[in-house]
Amino acid sequence: MNDLFEDGPVDNTPEFSVSEISGAVKKAIEGGFSHVRVRGEVGRVSRPASGHIYLDLKDDRAVLAGVIWKGRAQGLAHRPEEGMEVIATGKLTTFPGQSKYQMVIEDIAPAGAGALMAMLEKRKAALAAEGLFAPERKKPLPYLPEIIGVVTSPSGAVIRDILHRLRDRFPRKVLVWPVAVQGAKCAPEVAAAIEGFNKLTPGGALPRPDLLIVARGGGSLEDLWGFNEEIVARAAATSDIPLISAVGHETDTTLIDYVSDMRAPTPTAAAELAVPVRMELLAWADQQGARLSRALTTGLTQRQQRVRDLVRALPQVDALVEGPRQRLDYLGERLPAALRGAAAKKRLQMSEAALRPGILSRRLAEDRRRLDGFAARLEPALIRRTRDGRTALEQTSRGLRGRVLQDRIARQSERLAVVLRRLSDRASRQQSERLAQLEALDRLRETLGYVETLKRGYAVVRGDGAVVTTKGAAQKAKALEIEFADGRLNVSKGMQGKLL
Repeated sequence: MNDLFEDGPVDNTPEFSVSEISGAVKKAIEGGFSHVRVRGEVGRVSRPASGHIYLDLKDDRAVLAGVIWKGRAQGLAHRPEEGMEVIATGKLTTFPGQSKYQMVIEDIAPAGAGALMAMLEKRKAALAAEGLFAPERKKPLPYLPEIIGVVTSPSGAVIRDILHRLRDRFPRKVLVWPVAVQGAKCAPEVAAAIEGFNKLTPGGALPRPDLLIVARGGGSLEDLWGFNEEIVARAAATSDIPLISAVGHETDTTLIDYVSDMRAPTPTAAAELAVPVRMELLAWADQQGARLSRALTTGLTQRQQRVRDLVRALPQVDALVEGPRQRLDYLGERLPAALRGAAAKKRLQMSEAALRPGILSRRLAEDRRRLDGFAARLEPALIRRTRDGRTALEQTSRGLRGRVLQDRIARQSERLAVVLRRLSDRASRQQSERLAQLEALDRLRETLGYVETLKRGYAVVRGDGAVVTTKGAAQKAKALEIEFADGRLNVSKGMQGKLL
């Protein structure tokens, strides 16, 4: 009878699959920590091409992994950086693929002004090390710009103060690029405005400004933080147009103040730095005109006096021409006799060099002797030239024999064959390399495709032929189809209610 029963205690503990255990743990963690705020220091930060942000939150005893999905990361007011003290808000969940828990962060902010200042000093040191604050990089401001570009909010008091001050001092054409001056949109809009002004064409339909002013009113460190972002500092540093920064009050300092070509303590002071006072210029021009008139009058008077002094020092006109007049009279008396003597001398020379028959006969005899000498030298030269040409022709004909030509053709054929082999080998190598690159790209395509994601435990839900991403859409669908890594599963409408 005892043989019918097994020896030892019976274990009635239920068995779970790995997925069931992971799902139960996930449900327990998400149910107990659906909304938490965690304070800690940012450790490792990773920003892959997907747009998500992966980071670690740590203190002196523990590390908590965190992730910020792409949609949330784009709207963050402050980007997390390593070493930054932050307060993160979100929920805890698990990642069954690696048996670990992590925090899905919905919002992250520096833990007070101290963290912001620490991050600001770190960013300031990095930009200074690149030389963006160097004085030699700063461009001089134009003395009287024709067009001034202003980057600020169009609805605040700042733009009114700038326009009013410019109108009082020296009216100029002003182009306003409206931007948000605080919040998450501030930094990208200000950077885009600076770059946009630099891309305008000088003298175009919308002309490029000669000077830029980036301005906003005062505020707290958080309000002015957009002007401490790296993209704003780099946009100001790379601007080809001279730039004046006028952010906050006189005691407020932001990164754009260090990279700009000139810092103004207030927006009104920026307008004063941009243009001079018109009335002062007119008064200065009048003063310079008066000085110029006095200088011209004085110079003319001095030169007239100098001319009068020189005139008194000059001799009389009659005394200057007495000597030349006497020489002219003397030469006039000698001229007729000199002309008669010169004519007689030329007549004698012509009579001596006349073309007499004896002289012509002697010249013809001399020319005939020279020609005979040339003829005697010409015949041997022609014979020698003909002999040299015949010898060269014979050497050329020997080089054009059949055997010589065949040897040349054979050597050229061998060279051609070598070149063809090298071209064929190179073509084969290039084809192999292209095939290898194509295979690598195909493997990368398969790796980045959603099929590989399905193999890691994910699934794609389709309702009525379209991908379903929300619970409401799944309830409205007539039929659901779930795609796993190993196939697809159709779910009827009745089973949907049970699953929900």
